Amino acid sequence: MPTYDYECSSCGHKFELFQPITARPRKTCPSCGRRTAKRLIGAGAGIIFRGPGFYETDYRSEGYKKAAKAEAGSASGDSKSGEKKAGDNKQEASGSAQSAKASETSTE
Repeated sequence: MPTYDYECSSCGHKFELFQPITARPRKTCPSCGRRTAKRLIGAGAGIIFRGPGFYETDYRSEGYKKAAKAEAGSASGDSKSGEKKAGDNKQEASGSAQSAKASETSTE
């Protein structure tokens, strides 16, 4: 059920009302009690899908899905070699840190 915005043309009071789409617009103002309330035209809100099962990629084309699978396959092979390189970099960094400490102590 949507939330509708209303405004009273007599007192200027603005209010929101949670109503079914099929409900008739309310005319009575809750503030002054006059029958001068008008439903305002609003932008509304976008539809929000919550919960499991609603993903942007659910309705992709077959060509897109094939390209994504091919890219994922090549990326998984690269990540394994990247992990080895990251470990090598850690060893190099610790070695250079030790050599820097050694050079500091020798200059003092």
